[in-house]
Amino acid sequence: YTILSKVHSDRNVYPSAGVLFVHVLEREYFKGEFPPYPKPGEISNDPITFNTNLMGYPDRPGWLRYIQRTPYSDGVLYGSPTVENVGKPTIIEITAYNRRTFETARHNLVINIMSAEVDFPLPYQAEFFIRNMNVEEMLASEVLGDFLGAVKNVWQPERLNAINITSALDRGGRVPLPINDMKEGVYVMVGADVPFSSCLREVENPQNQLRCSQEMEPVITCDKKFRTQFHIDWCKISLVDNTKQVSTFQEVIRGEGILPDGGEYKPPSDTLKSRDYYSDFLITLAVPSAIALVLFLILAYIMCCRREGVEKRNMQTPDIQLVHHSAIQKSTKELRDMSKNREIAWPLSTLPVFHPVTGEIVPPLHTDSYDNTSMPLMQTQQ
Repeated sequence: YTILSKVHSDRNVYPSAGVLFVHVLEREYFKGEFPPYPKPGEISNDPITFNTNLMGYPDRPGWLRYIQRTPYSDGVLYGSPTVENVGKPTIIEITAYNRRTFETARHNLVINIMSAEVDFPLPYQAEFFIRNMNVEEMLASEVLGDFLGAVKNVWQPERLNAINITSALDRGGRVPLPINDMKEGVYVMVGADVPFSSCLREVENPQNQLRCSQEMEPVITCDKKFRTQFHIDWCKISLVDNTKQVSTFQEVIRGEGILPDGGEYKPPSDTLKSRDYYSDFLITLAVPSAIALVLFLILAYIMCCRREGVEKRNMQTPDIQLVHHSAIQKSTKELRDMSKNREIAWPLSTLPVFHPVTGEIVPPLHTDSYDNTSMPLMQTQQ
């Protein structure tokens, strides 16, 4: 573990490739960078958060992670450097923020990644999933030491190192509910120089594989050596043997869905020749328009020039039918003319007529023999 000093200077660390690297950012070492607490005599407990990034970039390298649960807890940088970064100094800018005074303090951490001691280190690697731990708890030196001690008792290697630690949330796990002190879980990968022990091989038995498929805990003889402090999910253990060179080349069997090899792709040249679109114009516009015009002329000739007319219809109709039709038309016309000239005689009202002054009933002005066809319905009162 390396801890930053309070001096504004670069801090150099020398981790090894393929070995777990842990760097703790303790709040106590950054409190001196900020003004004292306003009330003398009281203990300063300002909330402090950290921001880490690669110099000149907004984020950290891909192999380096950072975690800080609350502004009142320490921050931790952790990860496993890769062989590709050997010999390249990595400068991490660490900026501390005081959430009470909004002041900042900046330090640089220079990570000089060294190569491993041997050419092919830790060929046998095992990854365990611990359900009752969070990542910051597992990064503590005493907890990680206890876990490596338990693995060493089960594995019995000559050399055992922690390679990487990953939170279950980074593997797609869910955030646990805040009840019963539930943990998110953590993946711990360790490596050794000897083959896997028989206890670790028990997870590959068909009986245990069947129990894992049924979501049941497998029967592992060495589980009791971890159970006192660590709850291991043996169904999620991964054993990797790097000594076995597995060929990744697979011969391609050509079938219906695979096209034959056409050689190297040759893109078209940048200089394109001019193209004549006159023939395309004739095919797409002129030919359909000419066909439509011919069809229109044929239809117009049939509809306008080939009409039979009334004379041909009368010639094909019998004479007696024409006489009947003409007589019906004449009779209909006479009836219509007669109805137009007819005058309608309005009948006299049957109600009595009252005298406008005395109010007495006045008899009709005409006798019974009077022609009342031209009399109005109501007589005008004088």
